[in-house]
Parts: sequence; structure tokens; C-alpha cells
Amino acid sequence: MSNTGLPEWAYPLAESLLAEPLPRRWKHSLGVAERARSIAAALGPDAELLEAAAVLHDIGYAPDLAKTGFHPLDGARYLRDVEQADERVVRLVAHHSCAWMEAEARGLRDELESEFPRETPELIDALCFCDMNTTPDGTPTNPVDRVNEIAGRYGPDSLIGTFIRRAEPEILASTARVLGRLAATKLQPT
Repeated sequence: MSNTGLPEWAYPLAESLLAEPLPRRWKHSLGVAERARSIAAALGPDAELLEAAAVLHDIGYAPDLAKTGFHPLDGARYLRDVEQADERVVRLVAHHSCAWMEAEARGLRDELESEFPRETPELIDALCFCDMNTTPDGTPTNPVDRVNEIAGRYGPDSLIGTFIRRAEPEILASTARVLGRLAATKLQPT
């Protein structure tokens, strides 16, 4: 499957997995995809790839897919094993938003990294930017508020709360790199 047509395939798949059981997660995924479209001009031929990964990034939360409880791994495995999805989309879903740090906290880092090589740093940054600049309801935010929201929702001493605080410097660095690339191309997210 070429990058062309990936969003048209990804949206109905994500909707079928998230909209009914997890409507808020579906709104978030739509918002993340909207952020991806807002930076598309800076991504050139990878714009549709990023948009597809953005709308699919949280499908591992779907009740039918949640096997390990680690949504990046569960979602990537489903995309690979059931959907035979584009390998690059699968890798982006597997590694979105500093997933390796959470995988490490869960004792799953070796599984994650042996099964799914990382995608290019520019695309990993771009997906992190889109995810961490989108609220759970799909509206724009900034990464500091997003990290605070996640830590507050899960609790500061929870596995997720601890992971997101540990990941915060990298999340902020990813956002800065994306904004730098946008500035270099004289583009701003819409």
C-alpha cells in the first residue's frame, strides 16, 4: 500500500474500533489527525502516512485489542497481524509519544523494540507533536498542559503518571524540533 490512500483506509478502521466503546478516545484521535493535517506541508510525501498513524495511534485501547495493557504494542500488533497494515504506520503506532519509556516501565521494551523498529526521527517527533498538542476531547492544547492533564488523570505516582513526567523533557524537545522544522519551511500549524 502506498502512502496515497492511507488516511481513507485508516479513518474507518479507527472509528470502528474506538467510536462506540471509547468515544472520547475517538475524539482525541480525530484531533491528533487534525494536528497532522495542520503540519502536512512540512512532511511532503509522508503527510498521509503521518495522518493515518495519527488517527490510529490509540487503537490499542480498544477493548477487543487490549491484550498486554500497553496500547502502543497492542495497537501495532493488531495492525501488523490482523490488518497487514503499512509497515511504517505500524512502526509509528508502536513508538508514538515516547512509548519506549512506558514500555521500559512495564518490562516490555525488549518486546516493543525487537518487534517494531523505530520509524524516522522526524516522523516520531511529528506524531508526538500531534498527540501532545491535543486534549483528550480532540481540541488543541500545548504539551505542558497535556502532560499535566495526563499526570492528573492517572495520578502522579501511577505508572503512567511517572512515565509521562519522565518523558516530558523529550516531549518538549520533540515539539521544539517540529516547530523548528515548520519555521524553517516558513509554515505554522493551523
